[in-house]
Amino acid sequence: MIISRRQLARAKVEKLKKGYSAYAETKEVAQLIQKELDAIGFPVHVDQTSIGYWFIPEIQGELPHPTCPPNSLESPR
Repeated sequence: MIISRRQLARAKVEKLKKGYSAYAETKEVAQLIQKELDAIGFPVHVDQTSIGYWFIPEIQGELPHPTCPPNSLESPR
């Protein structure tokens, strides 16, 4: 199955908009993600490692998506 890099980048941007982080293995996909984010003015922190790129949304307060999973370190009540 062939996956378009542009479609992959757009899907990761949508994930970032929902408050989740996104990972790109290649510089090409990371550049496409950054280009999309710059076009919409969405602030992210980019962590470049030796194995890829992490995009972390710079959102203050709570995540906008109400169905985000709870913090796994919290004890259930």
